[in-house]
Amino acid sequence: MVLRVMFLVVGMMLGMSLGWSLSDGQTEILGIGALIGVVVGASILAAEHLLRSVPLAVPLWSGVGFVLSLLVAGLISLSTGLIGSAGNSVFSLLALLILFLGVPYWGLSMGLRFGKEGWVDGAIDAEGSDPALKTKLLDTSVIIDGRIADLCETGFIEGTLIVPHFILQELQHISDSSDGLKRARGRRGLDILNVLQKMNNIQVKLVEDDFPHVKEVDTKLIELGKQMNGKVLTNDFNLNKVAGIQGVEVLNINDLCNALKPVVLPGETIRVFVLKEGKESGQGVAYLDDGTMVVVDHAKNSIGKTVDVIVTSVLQTSAGRMIFTRIKEETEREELSLARV
Repeated sequence: MVLRVMFLVVGMMLGMSLGWSLSDGQTEILGIGALIGVVVGASILAAEHLLRSVPLAVPLWSGVGFVLSLLVAGLISLSTGLIGSAGNSVFSLLALLILFLGVPYWGLSMGLRFGKEGWVDGAIDAEGSDPALKTKLLDTSVIIDGRIADLCETGFIEGTLIVPHFILQELQHISDSSDGLKRARGRRGLDILNVLQKMNNIQVKLVEDDFPHVKEVDTKLIELGKQMNGKVLTNDFNLNKVAGIQGVEVLNINDLCNALKPVVLPGETIRVFVLKEGKESGQGVAYLDDGTMVVVDHAKNSIGKTVDVIVTSVLQTSAGRMIFTRIKEETEREELSLARV
């Protein structure tokens, strides 16, 4: 920001100096020169801002095509003698004008086309052929969560991980919080970033892209995802929904963990430790190794014990999966009594 302001000040001073050289003592010309300098400087900064969202190959090949076409136009005009005869004939002047307008325009358009189709699209096809290599943007919650480091270490996450500067600022703000829990979470997030940067199988890239007109960090992340055509890596349920509505692909760590949980079917027998009472009368609550809650009917007398239970049903919710069971011994006793009747 400071560099841009300095650039505008320099542009204004150059405009004033140009106006001074042409003013012959007229102060009005100085003001006009300063205004022209500011306008030209602002136009250059605006063009630079627009070019940041364009792949480098596009302006590069456009410039190459423009310069080469200017050289071709110059060679044609010299070889045909148009430059020397331009002042003597209207036809020569018109031909020279068409030559130095048409040929550079053709070179610029061809360079732009090659940059977009021949170079950029080829690079996109080479990288985009494997969806796993698509750029992934990390949000604050998934960094603090920490499981992303374990996933990257296993090799299931590939490609480039993008950490925007505004996400890093939010982590620093959280780590400086007066609340002890928030401070610990923020520092954990910074530690996870350090771990990711030291890994050899992935690349972590910090980007300065920002959207000053947008206040919410999540909204900025979605806008950056649109601009970079990348995926947002998160475990935030609300961000997941909003990004999906706006057409930005989302990788949700919680969805991945739920998909990797072991599948249990009604009628299967599992062994659990009944930890505490449930909400309903007579219910007990146990947990599998992956954290899945198991509700055990008629388990009031089994609290604090390890028992075999039979799965009766499985409920999948947005918060996770719940397994409803009954104690196996009790179920077998009821089936035996029914068989006797």
